[in-house]
Amino acid sequence: MRKIKHLIGLFSLMFGAAIFVSAQTPTPTPRTPDVPYVPTNQKVVDAMLKMAKVTKNDVVYDLGCGDGRIVITAAKEYGAKGTGIDINPERIKEANENAKVAGVTNKVKFIEGDLFEQDFSDATVVALYLLPAINLKLRPQLLKLKPGTRIVSHAFDMGDWKPDQTMMVEGSTIYFWTVPAKKPETTGK
Repeated sequence: MRKIKHLIGLFSLMFGAAIFVSAQTPTPTPRTPDVPYVPTNQKVVDAMLKMAKVTKNDVVYDLGCGDGRIVITAAKEYGAKGTGIDINPERIKEANENAKVAGVTNKVKFIEGDLFEQDFSDATVVALYLLPAINLKLRPQLLKLKPGTRIVSHAFDMGDWKPDQTMMVEGSTIYFWTVPAKKPETTGK
């Protein structure tokens, strides 16, 4: 009996130490979001997805997904799979709740993280509602996507990368690009 009490005491001490250490370990603070959260009007969302010609075969990524409405709509209306990425944990929580309400949790997922550090190379459609400087910073990553990948942006362009199409909806401009075919490397001979 004495051994058991000793073991229980030792276990309690170890457990308490583990809690103390974990409480003392600082958790990394995510960096400040690059853009303020401003939800996209649903008519603009619908126009963006239509402009990108989303189908059930698409994998839609929304970079800076906010409440998840773009990938949720892509899943619900077109049967597409989708992933939303946002640095704000509150937005991710809201997006997951919205996906449950919409009944599309089997088609969408939401990642809390920095969009510059995420792999979205399997995207066939990328949706953006960021700021011009962020779009420009993302442009090299976007141009590495598979040729034919469609990119649609609410309100902001990509600098000197001219859009294939623009459209006005509800007072907002929507921009659309297609990732071009890779140029063959020259040998310099």
